[in-house]
Parts: sequence; C-alpha cells; structure tokens
Amino acid sequence: MNHRARPAAGAPHVRIFEDADALARAAAGRFVEAAQAAVKASGRFSVALAGGNTPRKVYELLSGDEFSPRVDWARRHIFFGDERCVPPDHSESNYRMAQETLLSRVPVPPENVHRIEGVGDPAENARAYEDELRSFFGDVEWPEFDLVLLGLGDDGHTASLFPYTPALDAGGAWVAANRVEKLGALRITLTAPAISHARHVLFLVSGRSKASRLAEVVRGNFEPERLPAQSIRPVAGELEWFVDEEAAREL
Repeated sequence: MNHRARPAAGAPHVRIFEDADALARAAAGRFVEAAQAAVKASGRFSVALAGGNTPRKVYELLSGDEFSPRVDWARRHIFFGDERCVPPDHSESNYRMAQETLLSRVPVPPENVHRIEGVGDPAENARAYEDELRSFFGDVEWPEFDLVLLGLGDDGHTASLFPYTPALDAGGAWVAANRVEKLGALRITLTAPAISHARHVLFLVSGRSKASRLAEVVRGNFEPERLPAQSIRPVAGELEWFVDEEAAREL
C-alpha cells in the first residue's frame, strides 16, 4: 500500500494513494474494518453508499473473493447518500450501480437494502426516506450511520448537496429534495447534518480533474455554500479523505 498520511491538528485526515486502484483497495479494507467493529459493538452495520466511478471500484472489490468473505452480510444495512429522480433500473440510478456491482453479488438480505425511491414526487420520496431512517435509527435527533461513503464533484458538491442549493439549509431535515438549477433536475439527498453525525465519513477522490477543487475544499477558506463538501464536519465521528496522487497534486 503506497500512501502518505498528512495529519494536522484540527484538519481532516488525508491519505494519498498511488492510483485509483490502490485507493479502492484501501477503501474496501476500511469498509470491512468499520463493518466488523460495528457488528461487534451493536450487532449491525449501517452504511450509506455513494455513486460515481471511484465507489464503483470499491463495490466490485467488496463483492469479490478477497473481501466478501470477511463481511457478515446478514448484519449489513445498506442505505444511500443520494439518488437521482429516475427509475431503479435507469443507467443514472445510484441504486442500479450498487445493485450491479455489489448487492446482487453478496448475500445481503433484500430487507436490509434501503433504497431511495426515484419515481414520483421528490418531496414525498424524501419524506418517505426520512421516515424509513427514523424507523431504523429510533428516537434520536440525527441518524448515526456507522459509515458514509462520499465523492467530490468538480464543483465542490458531495452527495447531491450542490453549491447554492436549498438543501444546504434544510433545517432539521435528515433528507431533502434538492433542486439543482444548473442540471435542470431534482435530486434526493441526505443533508449535511445527517451525514455529519455518522461515526465515520470517508471521501473517495481520484483524478487530476479534482485536484484544484480538492485543495480548496481541504485546505482553503471555509465557504460551504460555494463548496458544499466543506459542510461535512463530523460531530463526534472520524473524517477521512482517501485520494490518489493525481487528485492530490495541489495539496
């Protein structure tokens, strides 16, 4: 494993890997570690998955012979950080990507897969997903996922928290329907506080196109409306950034 740790007081923990494949292997390992620790502590593991190309590599590894046997899939509860307003079999569906690369290949009980409904009224679907989360996590102010996986967009967004969009100020909501004007689309997303109360948040970032934005988010001034990824600030959990050398060029 080729990485360089960059610990600093009060700063996120950034680990730099040689390439996207090394990053994905490390992330799969972290998933397994988090899952094993959660099951030991509470008997179950809750994870919110991310969409995108880098997580795809992680899911393919987790479903393979090296990592899958190390996971007690019957105790895993799979959630999603965000979803597009499309059917579950649509090419742009985050659920479809996770289903094809991971969920259909491992023995996770169907009732343990909690997908976001993308068809129908987005606001109603957001409320329904929040209701499902509240049923799972119980009478708490905020959910406490054991692990949330996130990516970073070229514009500084994460999940479907885009710059200057309504979901960045969603009050006490756990889930929001978010209108993204530049895409001409609605998305459904976990809110920043809902993510920030997780026990472990792991950003996965690869590619030279992300380099300048990653540097701004991690090292720049705090401007969460312009750079929504900065709004993810774990309250009591751990925040890690796994990045490859191309993405880390400007750190």
